[in-house]
Amino acid sequence: MKNTRDKEHLDRRSTAAEAKAAQLQAYRAAKEAGEPARLARQAERIALAAAREERRANRERAKIEERERLQAEALEREAAIKAAANAEAEAREAAENNRISRVLEDEAARKAERDRRYANRKARQAR
Repeated sequence: MKNTRDKEHLDRRSTAAEAKAAQLQAYRAAKEAGEPARLARQAERIALAAAREERRANRERAKIEERERLQAEALEREAAIKAAANAEAEAREAAENNRISRVLEDEAARKAERDRRYANRKARQAR
């Protein structure tokens, strides 16, 4: 009887080993059969990653261009403000010079009128 049992044990062990070998062989066959699909998925993932990187680079480029455009606009606005301030200062200076020249002309005219009246009075007294 003991011999029979050993035979059953040996049968179970060999059956288990054959099952493991069959599973391993099935796994290897499935792996080889799925290789083209795996490579295709991997290539697709690589393409998606490249496209994602390209979009990220485009966004970065757009941000940089926008930042540069805003800086250029700020510089232009600053230059326009400075030009307006310079023009306003020049206009004020010109107006001040104008007023000063008018005051001098008015004073010269008053002096001339005073001198004329004085000369007329002296001429009348001398007669």
